[in-house]
Amino acid sequence: MRPLVVAHVVRSLEVGGLENGVVNVANAGASDIRHVIVCLRRVGALRARLAVNVDLVSLDRGEGHDVMGFVRLVRLLRRLGPVIVHSRNWTAFDAIPAARLAGVPLIVHGEHGRDIVDPEGRNHRRNRLRRLFAPLVDRMVTVSDDLRRWLVDRVRIPTRKVMTIHNGVDVRRFRPGEPTAARAALGLPIDSLVVGTVGRLDPVKGQADLLRAFSRVRGHNRRAILVVVGDGPCRDELIALSASLGLAGHVHLLGERHDIPRILQALDTFVLPSIAEGISNTLLEAMASGLPVVATRVGGNPELVDDGVSGILVPPRDQEALAEAVGAYLRDPGLRALHGASARQRTVACFSLERMTSSYLALYRQLTAHRFQKSA
Repeated sequence: MRPLVVAHVVRSLEVGGLENGVVNVANAGASDIRHVIVCLRRVGALRARLAVNVDLVSLDRGEGHDVMGFVRLVRLLRRLGPVIVHSRNWTAFDAIPAARLAGVPLIVHGEHGRDIVDPEGRNHRRNRLRRLFAPLVDRMVTVSDDLRRWLVDRVRIPTRKVMTIHNGVDVRRFRPGEPTAARAALGLPIDSLVVGTVGRLDPVKGQADLLRAFSRVRGHNRRAILVVVGDGPCRDELIALSASLGLAGHVHLLGERHDIPRILQALDTFVLPSIAEGISNTLLEAMASGLPVVATRVGGNPELVDDGVSGILVPPRDQEALAEAVGAYLRDPGLRALHGASARQRTVACFSLERMTSSYLALYRQLTAHRFQKSA
């Protein structure tokens, strides 16, 4: 029996939560499903994590409206002959009409979060196009209940077409460790109180708010240092802001890293200051590592963090609230330990990688069985 071919269409495999999730699903072992990842633009660093049986194609399309790039995508899908095309987010939205023109039997579209151009999902043009192409899509999958409600209530996608599959994390890879050894390996002061964040350096991720909040934290706790992991368009801006706030030497911008489990083990508290979110993989990774978390009350964050039990939720763009929450953890090691243990327990129970990947594979099988039963 020939395996079911699923083509995942994404912008790239640069380091990011969406891209990490795609790699995890594609790497999930299943003898009856073969995965192909189509990158519309460049490939990216996460290609190194792909299993050997996962095919990868890059179209190297230009930015904006690339008509010939769209034609190449249609031709590629015809050649690959997948049973399912699974596109993700607005940057891969034109894979929906391309898949239909290519004669692909089933289309799944995923919404993983919104960008700084449209952080609340109110863009009328984009939402009209989502409604227009909804009849071509067999299922829309969101990574949070917040995004599902948005698609149903604001965009007005039929409820029957929308489902939620929360992201999952490898709780064996991300686990509590020995902070002293991790800090020594990273060259961080052993006796400091380490606050950290991981994510693409992008305005929607709110790292500038975190720097300003951390400046307040330093005013009350001179042992505090901040670790920022990731790269992106805001890097130079954040370096300049750190200097202007007098934080040189107390803020460590580590760039893009591939040793995130060790970095998380070096932290006392994890912070996610996003202005908008779908479901944050890095938040789940921090929770699995046994860290108390401070996160903004946006997107799917409240679905992950049990406020006052496994972390503290604060309003977005509220630097004072962010500073107070971080300061509360730094002042109280008992609270850090209690909330960190609760975060780990919640992640293991509700957000494992196995739960996520099995849900996607089950969806592909169910859609395929239903489609070909109807046509039999």
